[in-house]
Amino acid sequence: MKFLSKTEKVIRRLTFYVCTGSMFILIPMMFLTTTDVIGRAFFARPVPGAVELSEYLLVVVILFGLAYTQQVKGHPRITLVVSRLPFRLQLFLEMLVNLLGLFIVFIVIWQGWILATGRMSTIVSDVLRIPQLPFRLLVSGGAFLLFLEILMDFLIVAAKLFSRAPDDEGAKKTVTQIR
Repeated sequence: MKFLSKTEKVIRRLTFYVCTGSMFILIPMMFLTTTDVIGRAFFARPVPGAVELSEYLLVVVILFGLAYTQQVKGHPRITLVVSRLPFRLQLFLEMLVNLLGLFIVFIVIWQGWILATGRMSTIVSDVLRIPQLPFRLLVSGGAFLLFLEILMDFLIVAAKLFSRAPDDEGAKKTVTQIR
């Protein structure tokens, strides 16, 4: 369990720093968009390629924010039915959901890598001629961080489910309350 704790700490810290770094991309994106709007509205001269750059910067922010959102449990959860089930059954269902998430995210990693390194890896953007390869690789990179976060959640829930410690089945605990 100590190894799990150290690994979890490293992964959570990595996810936090990557997300924090990607948030700083919002600042130039904000200035670029503001400059483009002012130039378009007042001078009839938009910034060339501003939409393209905004799209690429937004890709970075979104893909590197997914794992952190999983870390802080920010993804939507509907617990209307599950919260009424016994605690161990809640943990089991949480494990199944995490396994399904791992499977889906693995497919995203795999297909993102194939699309990034395939024959379309030399494609460039229309206006600024920016290569798309680094941004296509970000799909696999961001999904890999999300995979690690879901894997840690799976291992933590599995450790709680299979622990021999007595659980409070009479108490009104839910899986979301134990985190």
